[in-house]
Amino acid sequence: MTGPTAVRPRRRAGRVWGTLAAIIVALAVLLVVADIVVRNVAEERFGQEIRANLPEGVDGEVDVAIGGFSVIAQYLSGTMDQVRLSAPALDVNGATVAVDVVGEGVPVDLASPVAELTGTITVDEDSLNRLVEVAGVEGGFTLGDGVVGYQGTLDVLGLAIDYSVTARPTAAGDTVLLQPEGVDVGTGGDAVDVSGLVDRLLGDDPIPVCVAERLPEGVEVQDLRITPGTATVELRAQELMLDEASLARTGSCG
Repeated sequence: MTGPTAVRPRRRAGRVWGTLAAIIVALAVLLVVADIVVRNVAEERFGQEIRANLPEGVDGEVDVAIGGFSVIAQYLSGTMDQVRLSAPALDVNGATVAVDVVGEGVPVDLASPVAELTGTITVDEDSLNRLVEVAGVEGGFTLGDGVVGYQGTLDVLGLAIDYSVTARPTAAGDTVLLQPEGVDVGTGGDAVDVSGLVDRLLGDDPIPVCVAERLPEGVEVQDLRITPGTATVELRAQELMLDEASLARTGSCG
């Protein structure tokens, strides 16, 4: 049969499909809005927990951003795919550092270890010297283009010989290795033969500087970049707990 009576069912079917499409779109919008709300709540809660777990002597604002498509689905699974922590001005025992950390496989309740963490610490020359002290280095380190400089004094035949060394640092897990590249001898150097002193300071082996004592146990230095006045340190850790006790427990060098 053709005519008006045949058209009416098609119109009703069209209206039904249109209504279903509108409902689906509305539900999708509600899910997106709900996910945004849950994401904001989760980021705030993570931020509060991280700030509460900062070890003694460390203070500052920590911003949290949760990655991944659906925070609700991640939350129900018990693990967040990716969580980024950013602290552009963290106070560490009076020194200001910028910290950026990305965690992969972060448990919702932080009661289990994070699968993998990678981080970047950026520190200026003054803050570096507040945090790192090395025996025999007087006046701290200076940061140049890919190199660090340091000064000291040695006793040679009863004379105090001042020297300054330029060294290239490399990352080595729990330590930073300083390979001297140049030596300048100052006051007193003209009075005696200092060739042996120069050879001693240059040496064949790099000078190890333990950094594990300044980092949570299990965190290692993967890379180190030096520019004039600034040092950038790349860190990595696996199966690290983010509770206060674990963050306060530092490593040691063998």
